[in-house]
Amino acid sequence: MVLTMTDAHTETHSEKHLLVVEKGNPARVRSANNIVVAEIGKHIQFDPDVLDTFDVKGFAPIHYDLMILAAAIEFADRRWRRPAGWLRNISVEIPVIDFECWSKPDVQATLRSTMNFLTGDNWRFSFIKASGCSPIGSKQMPLFFEQEKKFAIAYSNGLDSRAVSALSGSREEALCVRVAATKQRRVEGESYFTQIPFKVKGFEGRESSFRSRGFQFATMASIVAQLSKVSRIVVPESGQGALGPVLVPLYNIYTDYRNYPTFFRKMERFARALLGCSIKFEQPRLWSTKGQTMSAFLALPGKADKHLTTTRSCWQTRRVVNADRRRQCGLCAACLLRRMSLHAAGVLEADDTYVVSDLSASEVSHAFKGIAAQADQEIMIEYGSVGARHFQHLADLADLPDAALRPFASQIAAAIGETFDVTLRNLRMMLMTHASEWQAFMSAQGDKSFLKDWLDGGRHDRFK
Repeated sequence: MVLTMTDAHTETHSEKHLLVVEKGNPARVRSANNIVVAEIGKHIQFDPDVLDTFDVKGFAPIHYDLMILAAAIEFADRRWRRPAGWLRNISVEIPVIDFECWSKPDVQATLRSTMNFLTGDNWRFSFIKASGCSPIGSKQMPLFFEQEKKFAIAYSNGLDSRAVSALSGSREEALCVRVAATKQRRVEGESYFTQIPFKVKGFEGRESSFRSRGFQFATMASIVAQLSKVSRIVVPESGQGALGPVLVPLYNIYTDYRNYPTFFRKMERFARALLGCSIKFEQPRLWSTKGQTMSAFLALPGKADKHLTTTRSCWQTRRVVNADRRRQCGLCAACLLRRMSLHAAGVLEADDTYVVSDLSASEVSHAFKGIAAQADQEIMIEYGSVGARHFQHLADLADLPDAALRPFASQIAAAIGETFDVTLRNLRMMLMTHASEWQAFMSAQGDKSFLKDWLDGGRHDRFK
């Protein structure tokens, strides 16, 4: 089936269509703003060196199809800018090898349910029979590990993954999954798939929200887990990161569910329908703050501050952060959460860890001494002020009555299979701990800190 311009007029005017085609088989469709063609091998490229990592016993065409799907979703998600009302109508047509499996009603229903919930869009998927075969699977080499793996875990260079990996089991028991665009440095003794085997390129990215990133991680983790005969996938995010974006969503923006329990239940149902396996996403630190997770890590035998201070949390990739060497900005929400959590765990970092090091400065301009460009300062102020207010608002939830937390507790309880009363109690305890850690962190910055001024309603220098 090939969608033509005439066919497109029968759809809603606002619907965006992505046609994924096999290499050397371009779609017969005229160019239009709402119809885009992505060719495998040109726009969706697979790295042969990375594919060798996945060229293992048990790799099936359905796994390759799933990678194509994840790449196509990324392409569509980033290609079309969101309207003021957020929701987009997106139709994706994909050639698949295992057409029979993708045609199952429960596969299509669980896929749509997962993607609509995760991104806030309205997705439609159609599948056609691919003429080619999977480029993976010729070697059929088994994975060789010194010890049988017991769980897979999302592993990055961040605090949570470093700590929760150790808290969940021994290094030999963990299968680390790094979902990154480039090859990651392997830490001695760790076994993991180092990067995503595909790249999406050759198009103008017009949307930065990229909510489908959560689906990308979950699909790659599911493939790796099934190939390694592991049923448990550990999500290392602590309570503030997993629940905070839902409890305190940004104004006029669809709620971020990427680490929320309800999303993982939907992903499990999709994986079961498509792959026929019972994969379980676990969130062992859901009711712990990041500070509590860091303290628990340091209580393990042989663990020390240096194992945490060598990690990276910053979201920023701007030149101002990497001017002389790769540093962390110190002011975005990720950096503020990191600094608060390490403060709670009693961990001291070197003074030059962050570009914005002194949070106790009375004027934000004093903290920005190493940042010359006004535009760079403005962007960092925007990140920092939004992040600081988010953590304050999250702390304020600890004082709300049960009735105000009831909708969240009910949804979380249903997703994790726990009673409402226990869930509400755990949620309140996590919020109370966060509030205590945030207050202690803010107190350590002093009464004249520009952060305190932001929380009191100011944004720029105190006297301007």
